[in-house]
Amino acid sequence: MLTQFTDAAGRTTLKDYIAVPGVYPVGRLDRDSEGLLLLTDDGPLAHRLSDPRFAHPRTYLVQVEGIPDEPALQSLRDGVMIQGQRTRPALIEKIESVNLPERSVPIRFRKAIPTNWLQITLTEGRNRQVRRMTAAVGFPTLRLVRVAIGQFWLDDLEPGTWRELAKAELALIKS
Repeated sequence: MLTQFTDAAGRTTLKDYIAVPGVYPVGRLDRDSEGLLLLTDDGPLAHRLSDPRFAHPRTYLVQVEGIPDEPALQSLRDGVMIQGQRTRPALIEKIESVNLPERSVPIRFRKAIPTNWLQITLTEGRNRQVRRMTAAVGFPTLRLVRVAIGQFWLDDLEPGTWRELAKAELALIKS
């Protein structure tokens, strides 16, 4: 779905799942990505959480085509050139397995090409940044799931569901 509330083409959007008036997404996920999305009616908070100046971390589980070697991983950690600019350094880890729900739209599958999972934490949020970064080092992204924004983790929240933050969580995010 689109991570917005309206779409001139009539595609599925957040309004099909969330009946809370006056809230807006903090950042976006492209149509091919999944995962955690924060919604708020607090404009200054949304700005603080999404503006790269504040270096708010966002963590993703990323399935890539192929098995990245250490030089490729180090390039991602150091920052790579995308769209004529170097990305900020990122935290990159190879992970052995993930526990994620099946996708409603399956990813591309090739029997002869292995895949690998990475955990990537960024402090900036350029358009399709993770996909462009992994492609820049030769390992295209197949599946991308945002699992955390700052201290808030997706945990066991199922696709298409949502919950309100507790007062203590709101205080934490505003501090």
